[in-house]
Amino acid sequence: MSRDVQVTIDCAGPGALAVFWAEVLGYQVQPPPPPFASWEQALDAFGVPESERDSRSAVVDPAGVGPRVFFQRVPEGKAVKNRVHLDVRAAPGLEGEERMAALQAESKRLQGLGARELYRVEPDGGMEAGFITMADPEGSEFCLD
Repeated sequence: MSRDVQVTIDCAGPGALAVFWAEVLGYQVQPPPPPFASWEQALDAFGVPESERDSRSAVVDPAGVGPRVFFQRVPEGKAVKNRVHLDVRAAPGLEGEERMAALQAESKRLQGLGARELYRVEPDGGMEAGFITMADPEGSEFCLD
């Protein structure tokens, strides 16, 4: 039996990070439940105090295919390299220089949204197709693959 998967990311600012990742993945910030027109209305109705309003957020695939990505505020900052990271498939089917040019263009776009490029691994003509390792605005690593 297969199961749905949700990816959960610990962070300091769930709302801002959700907006960033929605742009990266082509997702949307999860809309509030009906009948609410905004999250502000929903949180008011649920009695959520102002101090907890940015404690969580989520992004969803508008096509309903990809996993939900949930962001939760945690008190500690990022201290070491991620043990699990996302590979964002930004150049499917491309190889060599064409692949690396597409990855570099996506890296530049994401840097405009607050990401940082950490390093680039070139194709080696064998097993390595080439990728770019990035950091999101809070420093969590992910790869453009």
